[in-house]
Amino acid sequence: MSQHWVLHVDMDQFLVAVELLRRPELVGRPVVVGGRGDPTERAVVSTASYEARKHGVRSGLALKLAKRRCPDAVFLPVDFPVYEEASARVMATLRATPGAVVEVLGWDEAFVGVETDDPLATARAIQAAVLAATGLHCSVGIGDTLVRAKIATDFGKPQGTFTLTRDNWMEVMGERSTTALWGVGPRIGARLEAIGIRTVAELAGADEEALVAAFGPSSGSHLGRLGRGGGRSRPDDTPWVARAHGRETTYQADLAAPDEVRAALAELAGRVVDDVRAEGRAVQRVHLKVRFAPFFTFTKVRKLTEPTYDVETITQTAYALYLALDDARPVRLLGVRGEMVPPEGGY
Repeated sequence: MSQHWVLHVDMDQFLVAVELLRRPELVGRPVVVGGRGDPTERAVVSTASYEARKHGVRSGLALKLAKRRCPDAVFLPVDFPVYEEASARVMATLRATPGAVVEVLGWDEAFVGVETDDPLATARAIQAAVLAATGLHCSVGIGDTLVRAKIATDFGKPQGTFTLTRDNWMEVMGERSTTALWGVGPRIGARLEAIGIRTVAELAGADEEALVAAFGPSSGSHLGRLGRGGGRSRPDDTPWVARAHGRETTYQADLAAPDEVRAALAELAGRVVDDVRAEGRAVQRVHLKVRFAPFFTFTKVRKLTEPTYDVETITQTAYALYLALDDARPVRLLGVRGEMVPPEGGY
């Protein structure tokens, strides 16, 4: 008898894999995709090949550090249109799975809900279909909830599968650190440890009142469910609607003068307005992100008196937020984000 299963499909080293299709001579070599492909510039790693990861190169690492850790790596620039086209083919392939409900998480991963009596066979069929359609490999986590399927994927990488359900959750996850859970990073892990919770098993058995007292009613309850591998058991294919659009730039030379900052904010605001106009929903809140040299980051937000598409209004609001920081240090990065009015009927 068929049962409902959640499959988490995650493309293996996605950006690198796409690049290797058009540069097969690089297969087997350490490859890093990030920025403009120049490790002397300020940019971070978007994806590293498994060969580069063996040297400690990972997503988010500065390209300069990546070069230091792996001097022989080949550095390639990010090519968004190519990755977006490959992602679209992957998602179309997943949606072609008979009876599948597909919830897209990002351009390289998605949840697939299926009714089947053999989830492993279905997972392998999906892997074969994606490979045939795109030339790319993926790993598949099999679970009875989204959380378990998502976490299972890492145990199957690369190009494999792994099953994580209520039956083997504690056996596999119980003694692992809480940071092994989806969405629990070092900060939350440290806060959990401060109240005596170090492992997944301890979190699963924790008193909910204690979690709520430490993290609030919503987050506390969520963390308890996470420790048990609980949560939603069915993907949701409702189309995603953006709440905001943002643009940010890391500058190769620090912005030292307020006039330079304002000009840079105007350029970013113009790009944000182009994005929100395409959505047909005006900006109602302006978010500013500033990273001062060497690496001090601040974010500020201000609600507008009325929604607008006006670049100058958004620029001036972002600039006022910058001035309010009252910080004369050179600026390394700026970001402007326009939070839009909700669509009719809400999100």
